[in-house]
Parts: sequence; C-alpha cells; structure tokens
Amino acid sequence: MTKYKLEYIWLDGYTPVPNLRGKTQIKDFAEFPTLDQLPLWGFDGSSTMQAEGSSSDCVLKPVASYPDPARKNGVLVMCEVMMPDGTTPHPSNSRATVLDDDDAWFGFEQEYFFYKDGRPLGFPTQGYPEPQGKYYTGVGYSAVGDVAREIVEKHLDQCLDAGINHEGINAEVAKGQWEFQIFGKGSKKAADQMWIARYLLMRICESYCIDIEWHCKPLGDTDWNGSGMHCNFSTKHMREVGGKAYFEALMGQFEKNLEDHIAVYGPDNHMRLTGKHETAPWNKFSYGIADRGASVRVPHSFVNNGYKGYLEDRRPNSQGDPYAIASQVLKTISEVPTGDKAQAAA
Repeated sequence: MTKYKLEYIWLDGYTPVPNLRGKTQIKDFAEFPTLDQLPLWGFDGSSTMQAEGSSSDCVLKPVASYPDPARKNGVLVMCEVMMPDGTTPHPSNSRATVLDDDDAWFGFEQEYFFYKDGRPLGFPTQGYPEPQGKYYTGVGYSAVGDVAREIVEKHLDQCLDAGINHEGINAEVAKGQWEFQIFGKGSKKAADQMWIARYLLMRICESYCIDIEWHCKPLGDTDWNGSGMHCNFSTKHMREVGGKAYFEALMGQFEKNLEDHIAVYGPDNHMRLTGKHETAPWNKFSYGIADRGASVRVPHSFVNNGYKGYLEDRRPNSQGDPYAIASQVLKTISEVPTGDKAQAAA
C-alpha cells in the first residue's frame, strides 16, 4: 500500500466570485486511486460562507481527479459541495446546475494579469509603461519581463502532467497580461479542468510572491485592455446538422436571454464590455462573421461548412465561473427546437 496525498479542491460560497479552497488528507491505496475510491469528506462551511456556525457541516463529493505534478503520490481532487446528507447539492454548487451532455464541447480562453506590489507585473512604481501593442505575443525582456515566462511554462508543464487538456499560452495585449486555453468534450469537463488549472497557477505563484488578478478590468477606465474568458461551444446538433435557420434561431434565443447570460458571465462586465477594445456593449447582443467586436463571433469555418461547427461567445470575463457559463449556454441552446420539434414550431 502507498500513502497518497489527496488535495480536495472546491469552490467556496463567496459572491459574486467564489474562491478556490483546498485541504489535504492522506489515504492508503495499492495504486493511483480511481474516482469511486475517493471518499466523501466534511469541512467547516461556516469558514467558507457556506454554513452557519451553529450547523457548520458541509460535504465534499469528488467529481474529477488528476495526478498532482508538484507532489510525490499526489492527487488533485475536484469536488462539488453537498449538504450534510452527502447527496443534496449545496446552493453554492454551480456544477450541479450544468446539464449532463457528453456531446457538448467547450473551450475557454482564460486571460489574467500577474500582479506584484499592487500593480501589474512590469509596471513602474509610478505611472504606466509604454502603451500596449508590443506586449501581445511578445518576446524579450522589455515585452514580458524576467519571470512571467518561467511561470507560464511551469504552469503549462504542470497542467499537461496532470492530464489537463491545456491547448496553449500567449502573452496578451497589456503589460503583465497572459492567456491560456482549456478544451474539453463533455458539458463539465472543460470547466472542471479550468478550475484545476487556475488552482495550479495560483499555487505556483505563491513561491514567486506574485498574485493572479482575475478581475475583468483591473486598470479601470483606461486604454489598457481588460481580461476575458471567451467561451467556445458546440453541441452534436451544431456540429452535424446545423443550418442557417437553426443558427438564426439560436442567435435569437441568445438575444432573448441576454440578461441571464450577462448575470453569470462574471462581475463588473459593464467595465469591460463598453463597445471599445474589441468588445460589444454588455446590454446589446450582436453576432458577426469573424467579428471580434460582436457578442458572438461566428468563425468563417462555421459558415463555409453550412452553418455547422462551433461558435465563440466573447462576453464571459476572466472572473466568470465556467460551470455557471456552461450551464447558461446549454440552457439557452436547449430552448431552440430541433428535429421534429423544429418542424412543429415552423
């Protein structure tokens, strides 16, 4: 038997943005444990805004596991928060609201800032560095500094070693700003892996005395870019059937549900979605072919393939909960009739 270090990871009850939490327990296994071997585990919900002190028990239910690349015999265990009965989802459990659909594919593009001493990494003590422009996909000390690339490369390696479907990294438009991408087949897979990837990045940064600033517009009303988490999505129907009529009906439903989407696409989006800097206004829905300034960007490949494939919702921001985003996107898609239902509706 081997003693494994199980890092149970969950989302707390803080609003409007939950925080990642984690604690470790040691268990004996003959080999790397399977998900069904990982036990439920309790925690003090009164310390995480998920229970009152007079009845503080909450339960962690393992839902996904990955090798921990930073620990010998380590396991990263993504958990849902349950009520004390161990079966009822806690009100803060956004993962439990996502429709189960193995054929739903999601890809998230996570932007963020490195922050040190209260300002973006590489910013001078007073004022601003050179205007943004050369930093995007930049190379060299003047563009990316002396430590950021070391961190993002370490993060990339750890994600790959953990089995995370990490699809790429790049320096972003603003000084100290970076991006990574996660893709998953299945309605919850990419969201699970995004939260684990965020956890790994924050844990790596601890040893550099650097924080991750997830806020969508940390530099306020300036010409410096904000941070998004563009959501690429498709369903089996979108990939295999599609069609212009279905696409237009889908976009109509997205427009109808605009407020429901914005409500879960991350806080303070009115600061980021202003109509400037390649963003559509938060309170107006639009779509366009290869239009980075639209709410939903329609790839040329989608149109050229008979309106089949994937679409990119550009409105989710860097603080968005990928579970809540996936849940809302699938809810809206489910409201568009297909097949016999579509014929009946017509």
